[in-house]
Formats: sequence, C-alpha cells, structure tokens
Amino acid sequence: MLMSEIRCPACDTPAVKVHTTYTVQAGETRRLYYCGDCHCYFSETHGTALAGLRTPLSRISQILDALNDGLGVNATCRTFQVSKNTLRSWQARLSAVKDALVLYALCHQFLHQVIEGDELYTKVNANQPPADSTGWTIVLMDRASPFVWDLRCGERDRALFEQALQTLAQVVQQTNDLALMTDGERRYGLVLFEICQTVIRTGRRGRPRHTLPLGVQVRVKNKGSQAHCRGRKRPKYQAPQPEHPNTTAPIADHDIHANHVEAFNAALRRRMACYRRKTNTYAKKTNGSNVG
Repeated sequence: MLMSEIRCPACDTPAVKVHTTYTVQAGETRRLYYCGDCHCYFSETHGTALAGLRTPLSRISQILDALNDGLGVNATCRTFQVSKNTLRSWQARLSAVKDALVLYALCHQFLHQVIEGDELYTKVNANQPPADSTGWTIVLMDRASPFVWDLRCGERDRALFEQALQTLAQVVQQTNDLALMTDGERRYGLVLFEICQTVIRTGRRGRPRHTLPLGVQVRVKNKGSQAHCRGRKRPKYQAPQPEHPNTTAPIADHDIHANHVEAFNAALRRRMACYRRKTNTYAKKTNGSNVG
C-alpha cells in the first residue's frame, strides 16, 4: 500500500511508471520509476529516510530496539559491530519521520491502544531541589509498538502535563479503546479527564455526571509501602477518575504498570549522564536534555 502518490522529484509530475525492479542487500525488491516528461529515473525511496541506506531496515530496527530497551551505546556498538557515527546517523535520519508517523496515526482508526506514562528528572544549570528544576521530562509511549507519542521537557507543573496530554487527547478522538497506565502520578488522569471529559445525561433530576469518554480508561499503580501511613490507605491499583459506564474492557492488575517506558527511561539514563541517579552531574541547557 502506497502512503502517498509517487511523483517525479525533478518536475513534480505524477505521470511516472515503473521502469524496472532491483534487489537490495536484505533481499527486498524495490521499484525504479521512469518519468516520461523529463526522462528522469529515480528509486521509490528517493527523498525518504531510507534513501542511500545499505544496511537492511530489519537490522537497523533490531539495533535501535536494543538501544531503546536499555542497552548502552558502547555495548550496542560492540554487540552488533557498528560504529557510533553510524548509529547517530540512523537516529538523525529516522527522528525526522516521527511527525509524519504521528500525523498518519491520527488519521486512522485504532482498535486498541495501551499507553504508558512516566517522568525523568535531571538538574539544569545548578544543583537545586527537584521541585524547582526545569529538567523534568514526560514520556508517553505506546506499549505495543513502542512508539513515543510525546516526549516533552520542562518544569514539573500543570502546564507540562497539559502540553503532553494534548497529543493524547487527539488519539482519544480516533480510537475506540484506549488505556493510560502510570506508576503513582495521578495528574495524568486528572489533566486528561479535564481535557476530554464527557457528560452523561440520564434524564434524571440533578447535576449530570462527568466521566472519561467511552472506551477510555486510566489506571494508576500506587508504588511504595503504605503500612506505616496514618489515615485511609490508597489501593495499590485504582482508577483515579470516573469512567464511562459503557466501558466494559477490564484491565487485569498485572497489566497496570509502566515497565516499557521505564526501560526506555533506563536507556536515556545510560546514554545521558545528566539523567543518572546518585550523581552530581547536571544539564547545561534545557534543549540538550529534551531528546526526541
């Protein structure tokens, strides 16, 4: 299936036809097109992130998945026998595809989406308390892909959560079933509830009930021991916001976690010293700590 119409890169005409096919190193067959107006020959990967790549895409995906799952840069280069410059060039090539993938994803209907949310922290400019730092990074990752829907850096306040969850609100409009998992942080569900809440009108007297949209669920895993806490103890697994009564997809307790995005955060800590714990290193600039 073609994502867009094939046009000639020289004269921008759609009057092109397949001239021949060729086989790349991985054994994949690609087309070579011919333009009858300007007599230009070009490959189907011309002008894309795959143009000029000799390494098979399956191998690149395998190496980048290992890097995102927590394997360090040096360990990745030793294991797969690639250089650091090659690894950086792949990341630079494929990072530009994210905007197109987000746009394509928001134009299609999903059957099921499970998104995990978590935060990273680093010091910026000086050794200051975490509450005053602008080095908080929010990551929203799809559990199945794992596709990073949003990665945003700033001060850990309401505005940062609102900016990150605006993208997730667009996903809610396109999906029939979405679940957001987070470990302990309740502002994910609170801000998402305020952005895309719906009103249930039953015809009865009184104020109508406000809930999450149909098919949207938010689950929080409350970490830490609460055995010595006074007062009412929070349950270990809970839904912080009211859900639509017709949302019937149950979520098992063992599925309420953010393990995949935590593995991604572990990879960031290995690649960037400013994110590592129990160190005095800090970021020089806010833009440098916002990797995407």
